[in-house]
Amino acid sequence: MKYTFEKAEKSTVKVTIKLNAEEWKAAIDTAYQKTKNKYSIPGFRKGKVPQKVLVNAYGEGIFYEDAINYAFPKYYGEVLDKETSIEAIDAPEIDVKDLSEKGITLIAIVPVKPEVTLGATTGVTYKKNVYTVEDKDVEEELTRLQERNSRMVDVTDRACEAGDSVVIDYSGSVDGVKFEGGTAEKQTLVLGSKSFIPGFEEQVVGMKIGEEKDINVKFPDEYHAEELKGKDAVFAIKLHEIKKKELPEINDEFIKESVGAESVDAYKKETKERLEKQNADRAERELEDEIVKKITAESTMEIPDAMIDRQTENMVQEFAYRLSYQGLKFEDYLKYTGKTVEDMKKDYKEQAEGIVKTQLVIDKIIQDEKIDATEEEIEAKVADMAEKQGKKAPDIKKSMGSRQVEYLKNEIIIKKLFDMLKTKNVIE
Repeated sequence: MKYTFEKAEKSTVKVTIKLNAEEWKAAIDTAYQKTKNKYSIPGFRKGKVPQKVLVNAYGEGIFYEDAINYAFPKYYGEVLDKETSIEAIDAPEIDVKDLSEKGITLIAIVPVKPEVTLGATTGVTYKKNVYTVEDKDVEEELTRLQERNSRMVDVTDRACEAGDSVVIDYSGSVDGVKFEGGTAEKQTLVLGSKSFIPGFEEQVVGMKIGEEKDINVKFPDEYHAEELKGKDAVFAIKLHEIKKKELPEINDEFIKESVGAESVDAYKKETKERLEKQNADRAERELEDEIVKKITAESTMEIPDAMIDRQTENMVQEFAYRLSYQGLKFEDYLKYTGKTVEDMKKDYKEQAEGIVKTQLVIDKIIQDEKIDATEEEIEAKVADMAEKQGKKAPDIKKSMGSRQVEYLKNEIIIKKLFDMLKTKNVIE
């Protein structure tokens, strides 16, 4: 085999593979051996027809297609093994030239990882956001804790108020005629939640247990049911139960039982420290995003369509997975929205291109700076995980698959990447 390769347009490489007569004949012989069982000719058992007889019967090109399908992967793979500079990122387009008994020329247009010309990675000034934790932020956390530990208690000594949860029967009618979906029994409603049409909940407020009354409402002009848009309606209401939310008293005992802190003051101190760490992490993430965003915007590259296509396919698959996780079928979503898979790919294309470009920039910086994760750094990461989980590091590492190890390695590399970028730029 002889081969040559050269850069082609838009991040592709043209690989030309020439097979001589002997190599081409070997490919044809292999194609015959692999396909002979599908041929039958009178006078010969199926699979036993000599190669020459088949050629005489069907012509010289009978095995050419199968021979190409055998020969190309074999010799193309050899080229990629030898020429490590060709980073193929998708299957090539193949063309055939000079096909005869004397040999064959195969031309492959190979999509490759594009060359990236980076924007400035050093000496640039970036502004880092600063987020402070105020007393009200801590109080809000305390209120949320109080809400999570609240309970609903029955109310029997008063009429219902905004904020109460009530259980009602209702039956709605327009011009004296009941409409579909307008009747329910033992329906739970939180007054003030705006779950029902405007004016409904406000008129339930003030009712007592066992009370019945009619309320008058008007459906919005933009209501989803066409036949009810803008219509006046009457709802017959009967109230069965009233419940109110009871919040626990915030004291040292409550704090100890709910979160394990020794006191309210101790919880507030821990909460402030936690929020400060969250804010610091948020500020770092935003700074890192800004750095990569700026470098990416100033970088140039020709991204092959194959990379963007693959990313859009991944995004569609991820969306379908999220739907299935929610108990919904992707096919049903497409039917309800009137979309096709191709429509979704078009919707994702711009975003996909941005993701690919950003990843290529990150890969290029890592390559240029020769950033890697050492075995010692991986071991340290595993030891840290073990300490947090209360386990032994060897046990943790033993349970990890190659993908988990690679994930850890990537985490280390990305951290070192951003540490380097922050060091080499000006952060205000």
